[in-house]
Amino acid sequence: MTEALEVTTLKVTMSKGYVYILECSDGSYYTGSTINIEKRIAEHCDGRGANHTKKRLPVKLIYLEEFQRIDDAFYREKQIQGWSRLKKEALIHSKNETLPELSLAYRDVASRASATETSITYRSNGKLLLTGEYVVLDGAKALAIPTKYGQSLTVERNDNNNIHWKSYDELGTVWFEEKFKLHCDEIPKHTSTTLSTEVQNDNFISDRLIQILNAARDLNPKFLISNQGYTIITHQDFNRKWGLGTSSTLINNIANWANVDAYQLLDKTFGGSGYDIACAQNNTPITYQLKNTKSPIVESVQFNPNFKDHLYFVYLNQKQNSRDGIKAYKTLNKVDDKIIEHINTLTESIITCQTLSEFEILLEGHEALISNLIEQETIKSRLFNDFNGEIKSLGAWGGDFVLATSETDPTTYFSAKGFDTVLPYKDMALN
Repeated sequence: MTEALEVTTLKVTMSKGYVYILECSDGSYYTGSTINIEKRIAEHCDGRGANHTKKRLPVKLIYLEEFQRIDDAFYREKQIQGWSRLKKEALIHSKNETLPELSLAYRDVASRASATETSITYRSNGKLLLTGEYVVLDGAKALAIPTKYGQSLTVERNDNNNIHWKSYDELGTVWFEEKFKLHCDEIPKHTSTTLSTEVQNDNFISDRLIQILNAARDLNPKFLISNQGYTIITHQDFNRKWGLGTSSTLINNIANWANVDAYQLLDKTFGGSGYDIACAQNNTPITYQLKNTKSPIVESVQFNPNFKDHLYFVYLNQKQNSRDGIKAYKTLNKVDDKIIEHINTLTESIITCQTLSEFEILLEGHEALISNLIEQETIKSRLFNDFNGEIKSLGAWGGDFVLATSETDPTTYFSAKGFDTVLPYKDMALN
């Protein structure tokens, strides 16, 4: 596990990033991102890069972009990977004026991929639940925001009858690698790959992946039934400890690959309300509500407060078990229709309020209501009772991020209390 990222200013300290395009010996293009361009290109040229390039040597660097942050470079990489060949060539030859007319939505590209395509990439957004925690399970309307941080999954055919899985963290380091054998009845664990000393094989993660893949095959019996093997590469651009949706982004990506309903796949594996799947699939703030229907009600909303420069997300590094929190909430059984309606009103008011002071009053009211429901002290009372602003718990109370309001930069305050990861709203929220 990697350590929580150090933040000394308002922004997370991240390495500079590069996006590059290589032309392979067969004329195909390969798009990648890295923090060390010289080293990565050398790896490709030596046959130690991606499967696509090592089978098509020699390769030549034909395009390069530089970014101040590796997460921005990674996001750009995934954008370019979804482009048609013509659009990539327009970028390579600096014909930027032709890019709009060559645009093609990624889902269209994916749906039109032919049998000769060697790989396809899916990407899902991370999530934060701003209102309705716990009570969203009982039909309350919740406000959620997709995050700029997320996870991608690249599927590439290989010549073996297995799935070779490799997962990279936000620093470009492999943190998990495993092989799974393909059989008609189920997908069992095969043999561990030869890993570097930095990579620790995790039986729990392996077993969980097998469960998800088999569940996807239950939902789509045509998924993974041939002898075709695959190399799977996942990239997260957020620290796994942050709780922004390591599981939900994976579930949504696998569901897209398997052509199954992501909510059904979630239900057969991790469970939960499903709001995180909705965030994975949407690029704007949403309201999420479970009614007496088979599908949740997901609506895009205009939540773009004019006081967003006074909103911050603070990482507490005190992750809670969501299942335990939900179990405790259900055991208390204090929710009723009146409370649900109160939460719905608070959610609507938070979306439409115009001033920071009004927003803070609404957050305080929401915190008091949930505090009573789950019989827990609010996070502000417990940790930050001297803070000049409001603090709202998000998701399972007291675990990952909290939302803080402040007229001035609060980084010094939180750092003095040992909380160094402070992200402005604009750096976290996708929209």
